[in-house]
Amino acid sequence: MSNATPLKYLAGYPEHLLLQVRQLIDQGKLAETIARRYPEPHEVRTDKALYDYVIELKDRHLRKADPLSKVAYDSKLKVIQHALGTHTAVSRVQGGKLKAKREIRVASLFREAPADFLKMIVVHELAHLKAREHDKAFYALCTHMQPDYHQVEFDLRLYLTVKDLPQG
Repeated sequence: MSNATPLKYLAGYPEHLLLQVRQLIDQGKLAETIARRYPEPHEVRTDKALYDYVIELKDRHLRKADPLSKVAYDSKLKVIQHALGTHTAVSRVQGGKLKAKREIRVASLFREAPADFLKMIVVHELAHLKAREHDKAFYALCTHMQPDYHQVEFDLRLYLTVKDLPQG
């Protein structure tokens, strides 16, 4: 892989980090490095299990946040468009009042991902219940729920990079 090869999930990271990633790719060691760092799988395979997992995290960290009406894996979420998960508020008029139903959807790719990566995506989407923008308050909330959030997010980007590599 040449230095010109774009690392699409790592845009904005310093060049010295990108160089290290390219070296690991060239040596065929990036997948092994991620697998060694994140050996723990998770058991959250169904939408019901995912709902329970998300609600448990929400209840632990965000008790006062709006309730969630739906949590599900979504095979239509494409990582290419930088959507690993989504949060939506569907508003409906009910009895003369505007009611919002909040949903979280997680890309199906995370059914098989290491446990820390699933948690990072869920933490990210839960943080959006309190903070809409990716600002300082948003990331403070993420690190409150998952102290190593920033490292796991970077490593998730490496994991996605590995998934895009041609299997040789």
